[in-house]
Amino acid sequence: MHLPPSRSFAPLFVALAALVAAIAVPRTASGITPPLAAAVPTKMPAWVSTHGHVRALVAIAAENSGTELTDFAIPYAVLKRAGIDTVALAAHEGPLRFRPALRAQLDATMAGFDAQHPEGADYVIVPAMVKRDDATVLAWIAAQSRKGATVVSICDGALVVGNAGLLKGRWATAHWASESQRVQDFPTTHWVRNTRYVADGNVMSSAGISAAMPISIALVEAIAGSDRAAAVARGMGVADWSARHDSEVFRPHYGNLAAFATKLAFNPYLRRSQTVGVPLTPGMDEIALAVTADAYSRTGRSQALSVAPSSAPVTSRYGLRFLPDVTAASSSVDVRLPPLAAVAPGQVFDTVLAGVEARYGHRTAYAVALDFEYPGFAP
Repeated sequence: MHLPPSRSFAPLFVALAALVAAIAVPRTASGITPPLAAAVPTKMPAWVSTHGHVRALVAIAAENSGTELTDFAIPYAVLKRAGIDTVALAAHEGPLRFRPALRAQLDATMAGFDAQHPEGADYVIVPAMVKRDDATVLAWIAAQSRKGATVVSICDGALVVGNAGLLKGRWATAHWASESQRVQDFPTTHWVRNTRYVADGNVMSSAGISAAMPISIALVEAIAGSDRAAAVARGMGVADWSARHDSEVFRPHYGNLAAFATKLAFNPYLRRSQTVGVPLTPGMDEIALAVTADAYSRTGRSQALSVAPSSAPVTSRYGLRFLPDVTAASSSVDVRLPPLAAVAPGQVFDTVLAGVEARYGHRTAYAVALDFEYPGFAP
């Protein structure tokens, strides 16, 4: 067993204490609507052109220092697959760092979009971001809203949208783990549990990471109609994109405490960490790439690195340019994954989690599923 000599065990005991405290906290809190009440809106209104656009225009926002990878990639790939005009925008010039893994070079910025489309976007998608108070991002989201855009947050992108001032008095949801912070920071927002997404007029929001899939298909339905959404869902292997969800099962409780302890304490402090090489190949599927790199960077004992034959950017199926972390000749990767599995996007979470389970065990894979807020993985 490899334990770096400088490693302190204090955080391990803090993590275990936090888990024990978490299971003792009641599962309802002030400012939260526990069940999905009939009054909570989940039906997205059909798109109506208010900018003179013949086709709906969707902009996905990203903050360069850290944007959640899967939150970003799933809506991008789903909307592109549906044939909806979708652009990916960085807040600033330069490379975009995704969290918890990968980097990309986007072709457009928010300022460039404003110059090309002064009327604004029809929809703005906001993933979770590390820097939730970036002045450029907040000002741009608020300005797009004033111009008439519908703002859609993915996971804890809701905290960014809240900081932009758009959640006052609204119904909304986000990742289960941010609940206490959300209630404290945005006390006038009606936070909802047990739903994959909420649609309150021109502000929409989704639950944790895996909910990006159903809300993206629901957005296709709002823009292009139910027949198009059903066709896209079938092609992706997704049977259900409704708002139905049970967020309670993901919160720390006696049934999943071992999984949380494995990820937060035992893996990082009692097991050797690894770098895991994820191959970049031309035309790769954005969802498969994102979920794979994301999952292997959430185990508590591994970090995904992108690998390519050279340092040149590699372009994905729908035009994202990913920047390799290391080249194939590098010896800095402990484990190299095979090429991404050619499975339907709706089965990617299952496939990737099965791979994590085979390598690191069931508890680690279950902990990653809890982090993803993914209901399809058996405890």
